Amino acid sequence: MTEETRQKLKEVKQSFRLIMDGVAAASMRDKGLNYHLNWGAKITDLQNMAKELGKDYPLAIELWKENVRECRLLALMIMPPEKMLPEIAELWAETLQTVEMAEMAPFFLFQYLDYAPSLAFKWLASDDKLRQVCGFMTLARLFTAGTLPDTRGVNEVVDQAVVALHDESLPVRKAAMACLNKLADAGALYQQAVDSALKKAGF
Repeated sequence: MTEETRQKLKEVKQSFRLIMDGVAAASMRDKGLNYHLNWGAKITDLQNMAKELGKDYPLAIELWKENVRECRLLALMIMPPEKMLPEIAELWAETLQTVEMAEMAPFFLFQYLDYAPSLAFKWLASDDKLRQVCGFMTLARLFTAGTLPDTRGVNEVVDQAVVALHDESLPVRKAAMACLNKLADAGALYQQAVDSALKKAGF
């Protein structure tokens, strides 16, 4: 880490005290969102910080290592998508620790990666629940943006999502349904594929 990045990291971490929300942090803990450290900062406040910082690859890498809620959210916001290598994206997905982060990573970063579809399909097949959530939510964001799979891809998404609707994990079920809904919204043919699969599965 360069001295410049070290100083930026120090200043960013100190600034969290200005936007901390103890009530929000306690509420998150009560809901099972257990971070090593959580200042309870609002997403909008972090987005404002991200705008001031600008895209910054070295700082994003160091922020993610901190395992602090606000550090990781900022890392997602300031990482330049075009500079993020697949192995780094994989590493970040492997180190997801909360449902919130599994949902925010696609929203702020993963959907903008050139290789997002292939990673998302890989995560759907993972045994890790948070990676499954991340995969479904990444695809949901891609579908919303108009990036749609071919026929084979549609069948794979639908099959994986229908199986996930039976999963014991509520976040996985919710992410799978969100993915199916976004796919169905993409057009009549997609709607037909989703409806047919759900009906066949007894939903």
